Parts: sequence; structure tokens; C-alpha cells
Amino acid sequence: MKHPRLFLFRFLWLATISTVLLSAGTAGRAADSAGGVIALKATRLFDGKAKTLLTNGVVIVQGDKIVDAGSNLPIPQGAQVIDLGDATLSPGFMDAHTHLTADFAGNYNDRRLKELDLNVSEQAITATTFARVTLEAGFTTVRDLGSRFVGSKEFVDVALRNSINHGVVPGPRMLVATYGIGATGGHFDSTAGFRDMLFGREPDYSDGIADGPDAIRKAVRFEVKNGADVIKAAVSGGVLSLTDEVDTPQFTPAEIAALVDETHRLRKKIAVHCHGDQAAKDAIEAGVDSIEHGSFLKPETLQLMKTKGTYLVPTLMATEWILGKLDAYPAALQAKAKAAGAARSEMFRNAIKIGVKIALGTDAAVYPHGQNAKEFKLMVDLGMPPIDALRAGTSVDADLLGISAKVGTLEKGKLADIVAIPGDPTTDITGTERVSFVMKEGKIVKNGAKP
Repeated sequence: MKHPRLFLFRFLWLATISTVLLSAGTAGRAADSAGGVIALKATRLFDGKAKTLLTNGVVIVQGDKIVDAGSNLPIPQGAQVIDLGDATLSPGFMDAHTHLTADFAGNYNDRRLKELDLNVSEQAITATTFARVTLEAGFTTVRDLGSRFVGSKEFVDVALRNSINHGVVPGPRMLVATYGIGATGGHFDSTAGFRDMLFGREPDYSDGIADGPDAIRKAVRFEVKNGADVIKAAVSGGVLSLTDEVDTPQFTPAEIAALVDETHRLRKKIAVHCHGDQAAKDAIEAGVDSIEHGSFLKPETLQLMKTKGTYLVPTLMATEWILGKLDAYPAALQAKAKAAGAARSEMFRNAIKIGVKIALGTDAAVYPHGQNAKEFKLMVDLGMPPIDALRAGTSVDADLLGISAKVGTLEKGKLADIVAIPGDPTTDITGTERVSFVMKEGKIVKNGAKP
């Protein structure tokens, strides 16, 4: 096939046209009022940055932008008013660590066998459903940190991002990483654990697998060339990989330095999968933008993160799901999950005490898509004040992703990404799991209230 990516895009279009038609009613109503004004009202308002909620919240929207937001604002004459009642208006939620093109939530061995014969186009179509449920859950922006298929060169995350941007399928705004970059035999080597040469060759930079500074630079350039918004790399072992220890360093300091230098030279951010403490120290010293997971980080390493301004994306939901489904994983993975789970709670509490910048990210795909908001409660249960958890999933994420000029707060001129949380989330953070209203760029995605 001469143009496999064009084929994949067309296949996505044909397979999802029914989804577009089914949602045409809501989309049409949004489009009809795009040139008009919509006034959203609720009992409370969280603007994304304040330490308290405002009462009698109002957000005025025109087209895809917020015109004004605050307390007791006058309603413009002729505006369409949507009164959401006893709810809290909030910026659309963000998840800084997802995998919308994958599903690792079932039995590990069944999934590992299935991926040997799964057609990549079929998985791409399935990914459109993951995108939709994520958006309907109130997550209007996600950072998608790695998408790969054994034996396939397709960039399904890029195709999904572009399809959402073009209005072909509904979904959150996506910043994508294409393949995660990792070492031979490491956490991102999808052939590790299979018979050598089963897939005809060893993976290389074009699969995200690279050894040595020069090869790593080439991998970064290749991924940016093919549409990466952000670079993701694994600098330590992981839980859901069979052949490595969860906290073992997988890149040398020289390799990490090249990774960070090349990524920042190309004006991209670098997120690193890292459970182990020594690997985290090397990565933080090199200047990575965020540590993903961080299960075994010691207080002195967390202090280094604070000093350097490195973000922590703890992905509590992923560990929580695995620990609740241990029988679905091989014994070796069970042991790694237990070790990471035992360490992560103390690490997270220490990070709060030290003042590390914490951004909400969940590792969606490890658990079923659409349950992202459960991360808020896990953060609160481990000592984070509810208002700070809300900030982590809105303005802090926007800062980490480098898009705070457009989204993350309810302010004049920002894109109209808005959700309504039932009740007061500072007294019941689980309200984030039951959003009644979702708007993305001024278009109503979900509305449980009557105009």
C-alpha cells in the first residue's frame, strides 16, 4: 500500500461517520449559536487558579471564547441562558498522562496475545470511542504519552489528534508523543519477553528504541518529524513490562542529557516515565519537564524537583486499578505493582509537604477510559486539599503542557472549555466524577440542564 496513513485516515472517517451523525443534533445547536452569546450560570464557580470558590458563578461565552467569568455578572441581552443550578462551573479538566489508542485494563496475557493479530486500523477505530468517553467525562484536554503497535509503523495517536482537530470525531484536545523512547530490552521495547527475532528484526530508532546519545537524538528528531507535540521516554523500568525491574535505571546520564538537549532544542517538552529514585535524579539534573509516576522518589529527590521546577505526574489511578485486579497480571508484574503501590503513597505525601508542583495525570488505558476523574479523590485521600486537586487538573496541567495562554482557567479571551460539577467539589471531590455539563471551545458536548 503506497499511502498507509492516508488509508488509515479514510478508514477512520468511514468508520466514525455514524458517530458524527448521531451527535449532529448537539453539534448543530452549538454551531447555530456560535455567533451569538451563551450565558452559563451555577451556584458556584472555580476559576482554575483561586484558592476558594466564587458564589453565583456566571461565564459568558461567544463563539469559541470566554467573554467574561465571575460572580453575579450581568447577562447580556438576547443571550442563551443555561442555568446549571446547584453546581460548580470549572475549566475543562485535563489529564497529563493518557494513552487513548490503547486498552491495557483487561487480562494481561489475553491482551498480549491479542495484540499479535490485532489489525491497527481496528484499534484506531476503537480509539475513537476512548476519545469520546474521555471528553464526555469532562476532560477537554489530554496529553497522550505514547502509542505503539507491535510490527506497525502507524502513528495512530497523530491520526486521532488530527481527526479530532478536523471535527471528524469527538474527543479532547490532544498533545501526542508518538512512540515512547526507550532502551533495548527496556520498558518501551514491545518485543522484550518474546522470542528473539519473532518479529523479523530488532526495533530501532524508528520504533522509539535507541541506545547511545546519537541514536537517541535521531529518535527524537524522527518523532518530531512525524508529528510529536511532546517527547516521552522511559528512564527506569516499569510495572507492565515483563523483563525489567521496576526501579532500575535504563538510560545513562549521558543518554538522558542528549534526550533532554535534543528535545528542548526542538522546542518540545520532555516527560519521562520513571519509578526509580536514581533514574529520577539523573533526569531531573538533566532538566526534564516532568517525572511520570515517581513511585520510589526519596525526599531529597523531591526537594531537587522543587528546586529545579520539575513537575510530578503521579498517576495514582493506574496503580490503584492494578492493585485491585492483581489476579489479571503475571506473578512478576504483581510483585512490581505491590512494591510501587507500597511506596507511592508516602512519596506523594512527601511531595505535597515539600511543595513539588503536582499535575494531574492518570495513565488512562491501564484502567478503562472515562474514569479519569477518580484521580481527584485519590489525590485528596492522600492529603491534597480539594481546591489544589482541582488546580492540578486544570491550571497546573495547562502550565505543564505549555498551553496556559489558551486554556486552564475561566478568563476573558481563553477558549471556552467549561464543565459543571454537581454540588461543591471542595466538600465532595467525587462530584468531579459526575459532571453534568461539558463544553469544548464553545460547543456543548453534554448538557444535563434545560435551557
